[in-house]
Amino acid sequence: MRSIASKWFETKVKYDKMMEDGTQKPVPETYVVDALSFTEAEERITEEMSSYVSGEFDVKGIAEASYKEIFFSDLDTADKWYKAKLQFITLDEKTEKEKRTSVYYLVQAANFMQAVKNIDEVMGGTMIDYVIASVAETSIMDVFEHTAKKEG
Repeated sequence: MRSIASKWFETKVKYDKMMEDGTQKPVPETYVVDALSFTEAEERITEEMSSYVSGEFDVKGIAEASYKEIFFSDLDTADKWYKAKLQFITLDEKTEKEKRTSVYYLVQAANFMQAVKNIDEVMGGTMIDYVIASVAETSIMDVFEHTAKKEG
């Protein structure tokens, strides 16, 4: 389990997909890319999709993701993406009242229980008091991290 903090963009891509019955059907899919700007996000998803899709595809939308960090799993069975809302608990020293700050994460896992386990695994290594407020499966197909290009 590893977590990556970056600037993430959700991209909507539409293309003709070959169905099991042999027909082609236009399908919309959501992918996440690591980029510095909307322009770079479009460039990155176009580059990534051209190696997966034979034929034409359209980038239908790009939005900055509400999560700032992604928890990646090393398990081969972890083929789903869950959006998790965590609340960090702090104590206001002046008023001595509990304060909760919500933060969103994207978590790779095979199922709901594995997503919760992955969150606890990453967050357990911190000194932060937190509560898992919600975990929901998303329609995200894949996440493309930024990788440095090899020279030469």
